Amino acid sequence: MHVPDGFINAPVSVAAGVVAAAAVAVSLRGARRELDERTAPLAGLVAAFIFAVQMLNFPVAAGTSGHLLGGALAAILVGPYTGVLCVSVVLLMQGILFADGGLTALGVNITVMGVVTVVVAHAIFRGLLRILPSTRRSVTVAAFTGALLSVPAAAAAFTAVYAIGGTTDVPIGKVITAMVGVHVLIGIGEAAITAATVGAVIAVRPDLVHGARGLTTRLKLRVDGALVDAPAAAAAPAPAGAGSTRKVWVTGLVTALVLAGFVSFYASASPDGLEKVAADKGIDEKVEEHAAANSPLADYGVKDVDDARLSGGLAGVIGVGVTVVAGTGIFWAVRRCRTEDLTATSTAPSTSASAG
Repeated sequence: MHVPDGFINAPVSVAAGVVAAAAVAVSLRGARRELDERTAPLAGLVAAFIFAVQMLNFPVAAGTSGHLLGGALAAILVGPYTGVLCVSVVLLMQGILFADGGLTALGVNITVMGVVTVVVAHAIFRGLLRILPSTRRSVTVAAFTGALLSVPAAAAAFTAVYAIGGTTDVPIGKVITAMVGVHVLIGIGEAAITAATVGAVIAVRPDLVHGARGLTTRLKLRVDGALVDAPAAAAAPAPAGAGSTRKVWVTGLVTALVLAGFVSFYASASPDGLEKVAADKGIDEKVEEHAAANSPLADYGVKDVDDARLSGGLAGVIGVGVTVVAGTGIFWAVRRCRTEDLTATSTAPSTSASAG
């Protein structure tokens, strides 16, 4: 659903840029509360994983494909504020290096693909967890549902932006029907990927899943033939190796590299949902050439490498590497700000006491 340059006029693109900048600023502050010594390095990995999986377009209808948006996955794994930052990092890397998603439309893309998906998915996820049993399966079910509904919500959000600032005269009713219809199907793929990923992490390290924090499995005792919860002191111990994230980080990075460097070659070549609707409805009549069209990595291939498999694989590996480095750097910086804030807060009372 990467919006290219030329779909949305300049005033609305600027307004979307302001909204996106404000969302990123709020998220930078909010992420300080979400990131700790365990999750800060994982946030960069989540961004790299989303980048990799977005290269895997899957068929959803005749001549149409879809790919992960990633907002739901990021929000559940590392928190909603950090999730917005994860998707924003991915979109920035894609726009600058791979000419995917217009640079003038970056604000639109962050707002639609990052903010809307995260907000909708997180709200649905949290709402379901309040009424479902406190189990790991409930987290997976809530993740599936939140991801499923976040995609058509993003499609509706794009349609709203297009209704205000679209550069072509296309009946909005036809646009929203087509956009939401095809993205409901894409949402099924998004939900499956999100639920599978969240379920896999919960199975080995539930303590690393932001959306599963506070989820505990109480031991059961048989009393007079009936199973009852054990006292809180006898709760199940923390997972083995809970103090280190190295194994999860390495496994996730290798998986992302394999997906982007090898599996992506077999992705569907059909246009994604937005591209298909734009071509069918005439939205793309005024599309502009991307400012980074001459990038050596444009269109997810390495310039001057003739072998398509090798070119795409190298581009994918480079993209994962750049994204994980950029993301990790940003999230460690945010984490450092949190540490400084906590230090300042803890020293303030003692300073006041000394002064007294």
